[in-house]
Amino acid sequence: MIPPPGLAPERTALAWERTALAMLTGGALLAVRHLGDPGSGALVLAVLGVVLALLLAGIGRRRARRLLTDPSTPPRGAVVAGGTAVALFGLAVLGAVLTGALR
Repeated sequence: MIPPPGLAPERTALAWERTALAMLTGGALLAVRHLGDPGSGALVLAVLGVVLALLLAGIGRRRARRLLTDPSTPPRGAVVAGGTAVALFGLAVLGAVLTGALR
């Protein structure tokens, strides 16, 4: 018999939502800062950050619901893909900052 999940699903959902909120805030700040600069790739990064944030929030909610019904469920491909996407997005923003594309 598998023990009840306790607060793990709620903590999981909150962690995913916190990450999504940080991505959303970063994307919005990037968009506001570079709104008048049409030649900048910052707007593309900002839109990508907002879309990624919405996807992360959805993945987190699904994962938390799944943990409530079956606590022994291993992470699915969407969870791994979401984490990889966040890491790649962070590297893209870091690269843009280091090369001077984002001022």
